[in-house]
Amino acid sequence: MRVEVLGIKIDDYSMQETVIHIQEAVEKKEQTWVVTANPELIFAAGADARLKQLINRAQLVTPDGVGVVWAANRLGHPVPERVTGIDLLESLFPIATEKKWRIFFLGSKPGVAELAARKVAEQYPGVVWQAQHGYFQLEEQPEITEKIREFKPDLLLVGLGAPRQEFWIASHLDLATVSIGVGGSFDALAGLNKRAPQWIRDIHLEWFYRLLKQPQRLRRQMVLPKFAWRVVKQGKDEGKSHTRRSR
Repeated sequence: MRVEVLGIKIDDYSMQETVIHIQEAVEKKEQTWVVTANPELIFAAGADARLKQLINRAQLVTPDGVGVVWAANRLGHPVPERVTGIDLLESLFPIATEKKWRIFFLGSKPGVAELAARKVAEQYPGVVWQAQHGYFQLEEQPEITEKIREFKPDLLLVGLGAPRQEFWIASHLDLATVSIGVGGSFDALAGLNKRAPQWIRDIHLEWFYRLLKQPQRLRRQMVLPKFAWRVVKQGKDEGKSHTRRSR
């Protein structure tokens, strides 16, 4: 079942259910696009009809962040838990090593995707990988897409930043069995940006920890109050509509 948050349809799957869906897609060779939808992406889609349409075409749209979980609950359509890009990857890697999945890492600055892939392969030696940074020019794109196509990835992890990665994946769905937009996850996997301690994640303050570590994120975080206000407004509008239908 999907729940709607500001026009974006979010799957109400737990992390375990999401992992199962992706594993089944890989095993059955079913082309699947996974969008990890955080509040910033959902808010941006409100001003971009094409982006909204693309996201709603994806086979899986996960609630990436406590803000999306809050929004779904506020609107009366609760989801079990947040399913962030980095947590999803860390749940998939043990399966990938057991099944010897082929994973292509695309994105981030030169050297970062390769470093992330090497660190993942050290921890999960069954993973077969290739990597390519995301700072490529338009004229280089055919060569890169051919490289990915020849590799035949089970998972294509695209860390080009939202919404660029969503537009890119939508135009290249034939390159992999499962394509996932993972934002800045490569920096975390490479050890360049350390994640918050588990206890901070457990109390849903990882966003605040990241803001303290990366003050430049403040501009992005300013979207959150606007996102919250639109969610409250959607709830009020839906309440009025329900009242009119009940009369």
